[in-house]
Amino acid sequence: MNTHPGILGKKLGTTQLFLDDGTVVACTVVQAGSTVVGKRTLERDGYDALIVGFGEKKASRQNKPLVGAMTKAGVKVPQIIRELRSSAEHVAAYALGQELKVEEIFEEGQKVDVQSKSRGRGFQGVFRRYHFSGLPATHGTHEWRRHGGSIGTNMTPGRVMLGKKMPGQMGNVTVSVLNQRIVKLIFEQQLILLEGNVPGAANAMVRIQGAVKKKNGGKKKK
Repeated sequence: MNTHPGILGKKLGTTQLFLDDGTVVACTVVQAGSTVVGKRTLERDGYDALIVGFGEKKASRQNKPLVGAMTKAGVKVPQIIRELRSSAEHVAAYALGQELKVEEIFEEGQKVDVQSKSRGRGFQGVFRRYHFSGLPATHGTHEWRRHGGSIGTNMTPGRVMLGKKMPGQMGNVTVSVLNQRIVKLIFEQQLILLEGNVPGAANAMVRIQGAVKKKNGGKKKK
């Protein structure tokens, strides 16, 4: 489990960045903006974590227990709530209602793990969903050029096996991209420029944490 410090943000879109040596890097811009709305402690909950809220939502559109908990904590009702596992020292360093700043958590050149929900593509056939090549266009093929072909298993077991590649819902699933590099941090606007692409459409919620498979996944201590 990833226990490196992290943050929630909103995907703004993609751009390109020109480095000092003239290299052009394709980047995804993420607008950070998450607030601490609660905590988990080892003594009370069995683990340490920050409960982070992103965005705002009308109290009338949120369930009453959550509104009561946020009001008691003295914070605004967030649109999205996530738990970020971390060390006890990191949890103790933040107070309720405090905003997570990118300069406190990340640094340029650091490797991070990014998680978001991919764009929903609706009901798709096997051509787009699984990149099937299709059947021949001639030699007797009739109205089956874009079909998936046979799905049976003869007499045994006499049914369609689970996991068979067939048409269906595509996209709208949680996708994680590991070891993405932070190319640039813009502290004034709380922007994170990540090398490469990030799953999801524009304005999608993005979860960024230090990489678990790289030695420099956490921010270097000075």
